[in-house]
Amino acid sequence: AAAAGDGWAAAREKFRSARALSSVESRKDPATEPFRSKYAARALLEEVKQLLSGAEEGGEAVRRAVLEYELGVNHADTEELSAGEEHLLRCTRLLEPQRLSRRCVALYIQAQNNLGILWSERDEIRTAQTYLESAEALYQQYMKEDGNPPLDPSEHFMDEEEKLTDQERSKRFEKAYTHTLYYLAQVYQHLEMIEKAAQYCHTTLKRQLEFSGYYPVEWALNAATLSQYYLSKQCFMEARHCLAAANVIFSQAGQVPSAEDNEAEQDQQDLRQRKAEIARCWIKYCLNLLQSARKLLEDNIGELDLDRQLELKAQRKKEEDEKENGRKKAVLFVTSDICDSVLAMEEKVSCVYPLDFQEAREIFLVGQNYVQEAKEFFQVDGYVTDHIEIVQDHSALFKVLAFFEEDYERRCKMHKRRVDMLEPLYADLNPQYYLLISRQLQFELADTYYEMMDLKVAIGNRLEELDSHTIKKINSLAQLAIKYYELFLDSLRNPDKVFPEELEEDVLRPAMVAKFHIARLYGKLITSDGKKQLENMQTSLEYYTFLVDYCEKYPDAVRVVETELELSKEMVGLLPTRMERLRAKLCPFI
Repeated sequence: AAAAGDGWAAAREKFRSARALSSVESRKDPATEPFRSKYAARALLEEVKQLLSGAEEGGEAVRRAVLEYELGVNHADTEELSAGEEHLLRCTRLLEPQRLSRRCVALYIQAQNNLGILWSERDEIRTAQTYLESAEALYQQYMKEDGNPPLDPSEHFMDEEEKLTDQERSKRFEKAYTHTLYYLAQVYQHLEMIEKAAQYCHTTLKRQLEFSGYYPVEWALNAATLSQYYLSKQCFMEARHCLAAANVIFSQAGQVPSAEDNEAEQDQQDLRQRKAEIARCWIKYCLNLLQSARKLLEDNIGELDLDRQLELKAQRKKEEDEKENGRKKAVLFVTSDICDSVLAMEEKVSCVYPLDFQEAREIFLVGQNYVQEAKEFFQVDGYVTDHIEIVQDHSALFKVLAFFEEDYERRCKMHKRRVDMLEPLYADLNPQYYLLISRQLQFELADTYYEMMDLKVAIGNRLEELDSHTIKKINSLAQLAIKYYELFLDSLRNPDKVFPEELEEDVLRPAMVAKFHIARLYGKLITSDGKKQLENMQTSLEYYTFLVDYCEKYPDAVRVVETELELSKEMVGLLPTRMERLRAKLCPFI
């Protein structure tokens, strides 16, 4: 008996050392030998297995299962997946008959979790799903039928006096189940079961807060990412809540202590990047909220519909209170210590549709602050694509704010701000390396100048007669719009500068709109020179004709440009007669 006792003491000691090597020492392993401690831990686990091999059945089966589990995780950590799978399956086979007992359930669930992860790493997502869903079902069945805090796997190698409290057992068991849900969320994301992925992600985040099992930065990023799902569903209250909670939890990360100075610098760099990524999620929130409000409020020519505005204001007054209170409960990440901070963060920005300029401006300003924050990290040197995307979002914020502005002059100034931020970026961009972004900027600049030209024409129409300054302004804006549309269309040409016979699906609409807008712009140019006017009409006609001919040749294109095509047909019918009239006026004796 004494010998057996000694064997057990030795086994316990070796098991403990193996765990320490795996979880603590391995972090200090040199890059040249990344698995040194893992291999040492494996050797110790094999020794423990030898020590126990002659032991009696009963409790020893569970201890053997614990060893198989530890060996399985160890092999998976050293990227030996097949051996890892073998050990984990041995563990589940040993436990199968008593998997629902208090002694085994936690270990069984953790083994299934690890099999799920292992199959995910092999990109066999369906198999991973089977293991994880089985772990989830087992947890639910155990909680329903027993519900007492089960033993933690490590307790099978502890003396009585070392055993854990029920509170600690419960915490560890719940943490393992949270892992199950966390991995399931990723599996559903992979399988494009988006609703389910979001639901599991939400539950995971909630449980991590509840059981204090999370890394602040990772938690905050996951919450910010989840906000983007709610945005896609137009659930702005939920999206705002996720982002507010992300900010609050992120602030817990603070200064990251670190042994090495350069490591500390790297940690700070990572923190700055994550903070900027959360800021970008806030930008999307503000932008989406403003754009959705615009969709609700615009009439068929894209202007603000005043009757609709009054109607929506009245409706909001009526609904607001009950709706907000009703839905708050469903979503809150409530833990008393962060609740107030999250509420305070939420109060900084609305989650209801802005219905006038004042309300829109408040959301715009929040978005603009986050643009500055995101740009601080994502600078143009080193992060070209990210930087440009953020500036494009900033431009989009100005564009949607302009919709709410009634004064045309002020609206024009907002579009001018867009040009000022986009033009320098475009000028510095090498289209050879950044063709797609280059095209986006060409098109957006063209559209912005086009919009400004339209506004100047509308302002001019209110004057008794057009003064030379306004005429100059209209012509210059029109020329700039034409320049950028032409640059965009030129980017579609092949190396021999030939325009494609048939346009690719992704550029079909923008190319047709560019052609249509150029046709319109030539029609807007103001000149007292009749000959020049005829030339402009001729160019205009050529562009309208391109649209009509293209849609006749490729009928599939019609659905993409229905409105533009209708107007083009009309102009192709009208312009020749107008040109005839002008010719007759210029040369009455021909």
